[in-house]
Amino acid sequence: MSVKAFKLVSAVEREMLMGDKNYINIECIECCGKNLYIGTNDCFIYHFMLDEKVSTAGKITFAATKQLHKYLGLKKPVSELKAASALTRLLVLCDNTITLVNMINLEPVPTGARIKGAVTFTLNENPVSGDPFCVEVCIISVKRRTIQMFMVFEDRVQIVKEVFTPEQPCAVAVDGYYLCLALTTQYIILNYNTGVSQDLFPYCSDEKRPIVKRIGRQEFLLAGPGGLGMFATVDGISQRAPVHWSENVIGAALCFPYVVALDDEFITVHSMLDQQQKQTLPFKEGHILQDFEGKVIVATNKGVYILVPLPLEKQIQDLLTSHRVEEALVLAKGARRNIPKEKFQVMYKRILQQAGFIQFAQLQFLEAKELFR
Repeated sequence: MSVKAFKLVSAVEREMLMGDKNYINIECIECCGKNLYIGTNDCFIYHFMLDEKVSTAGKITFAATKQLHKYLGLKKPVSELKAASALTRLLVLCDNTITLVNMINLEPVPTGARIKGAVTFTLNENPVSGDPFCVEVCIISVKRRTIQMFMVFEDRVQIVKEVFTPEQPCAVAVDGYYLCLALTTQYIILNYNTGVSQDLFPYCSDEKRPIVKRIGRQEFLLAGPGGLGMFATVDGISQRAPVHWSENVIGAALCFPYVVALDDEFITVHSMLDQQQKQTLPFKEGHILQDFEGKVIVATNKGVYILVPLPLEKQIQDLLTSHRVEEALVLAKGARRNIPKEKFQVMYKRILQQAGFIQFAQLQFLEAKELFR
């Protein structure tokens, strides 16, 4: 049964990006605070400011204002963008080279610092260096079966470690010293400091696109066999039951307590609390789904949209109105980490009381008695 957990709201219309130039496609996005960056197939970066507006009726809309756009001078697509806000730098992957550009004016750093030979890259959100003026970058190298770790400063880069993998890596996520890797035939956890690795489960990257996503401290979300979204810790164990996705998931994101997945026709929303599918949103031609500081963004080749979560209290109330008491209580308990303690206690007492009256009206007196108590 469905819950209305998210609303899909348009953020950047195609005309704002490409006008009547139909050949322009969105390749990648990055969002940092109100700053939205878009990389295109014709080697441009676009910078927009996103303003969230709430109407008196509570309806949320987004107004995107174009700041500037910059041509990188190559005939290649911009394949990845990552913001390092502490350094006011944007890391741009184009033609296997990561360039550092200024987040405000999109100009390359004067020193020309860059990382060459990168197939794809990710940032370590749980860095080990302890230096606030540096970001740790992990790249899958163009060298076969090689991962490289870099420290990136405002105007220079420094290689820290080169690690060899048993098979060719095709996707990576990092947490501290731990790399979660999708190889050709399996997922593994690799500690790049000690070199110790642990097999997770088999997976064929030739048949499907692997998904490796860090979702919290020492925990990852992976696209497993049989259309399962699997959770794995750095110890190689799973502390949560898997969620059932479709077979052809393209991307996944986390917006607690929900896991959001994108395939070629739908956006699906599963609860991490009871693993049930809660919402399905039709969405054709989507190819990007990412979360940025709690903001979930999806994109087609031509437009960018934001999945706006409905307040958890409203979702709980809707469940109670539908007499789905058990689901409402599970969601209410899960909401504890998102709501201040005093506010939560008042809300939770009220929910227990409402749930008790619903059970009482359904002549479930023992259950009602427990809830009232």
